[in-house]
Amino acid sequence: MSELPQDLSETVARALAEDVGSGDVTAALLPADARSRARVISREPAVICGRAWFDEVFRQLDRSVQVAWRVADGAAVAPGDTLCEITGPTRALLTGERTALNFLQTLSGTATAARRYAEAVAHTRARVLDTRKTLPGLRSAQKFATRCGGCLNHRMGLYDLVLIKENHILAAGSIAAALAAARRLFPALEVEVEVEDLPELDQALAAGADIVLLDNFDLAGLRAAVQRAAGRVRLEASGNVDLENVSAFAETGVDYISVGSLTKHVRAVDLSMRFLPAGG
Repeated sequence: MSELPQDLSETVARALAEDVGSGDVTAALLPADARSRARVISREPAVICGRAWFDEVFRQLDRSVQVAWRVADGAAVAPGDTLCEITGPTRALLTGERTALNFLQTLSGTATAARRYAEAVAHTRARVLDTRKTLPGLRSAQKFATRCGGCLNHRMGLYDLVLIKENHILAAGSIAAALAAARRLFPALEVEVEVEDLPELDQALAAGADIVLLDNFDLAGLRAAVQRAAGRVRLEASGNVDLENVSAFAETGVDYISVGSLTKHVRAVDLSMRFLPAGG
């Protein structure tokens, strides 16, 4: 599994701050020395992701909480499967339950969607990419989940890849002018150019783009673009892609297919945390 995001602890701290605030007034009703054991189960088929965020919630609340995982990030689970067991102070378990599950459910939802897309194109050379259409504050976490599911990350933000789109081209005057400025200002970065038709693809090829984003091309247009590029650049298809048609997009011969819904339309996996009876 790939490296965990550096902002993981900060992300968890923000989530706890918005939920716990000045203190969990309901958990305070219970004895401070009470201890409990709980189990997290899945209620539906899913690909699990988010163990580190789950663990970090309880680490920040009470370091004595112990989490024993039965599944790894990236593992597929069935309804009723136990994901982990948690032991520790009852107050800490109750206070952290919702925040910990929020991370685990949301990131597992992203990983589950990514796995479905990855499997749909597995018979081709194409790979599915995520986008910047992430939930605010959860970009690094969701992009980790995308990788857990078997897809790839596009750029993390506006700083690690030059992506020249329609408005950039209009402002610069031409594809060639925009790309020349990118090479001059950011020589260490790759440059991707978005095009809307084959003549614009020709301009991007002539200007020396590293990657060309084929925006809203139909399948025939994608096949023509693959033939026109003839392996000189990597090609990315984007626009109106879903699970029903992603296989057809991949079969055109493009290198990448970007799918905003991986992170934008994420549906949380149905998980449940159940407290176990003493000695159970």
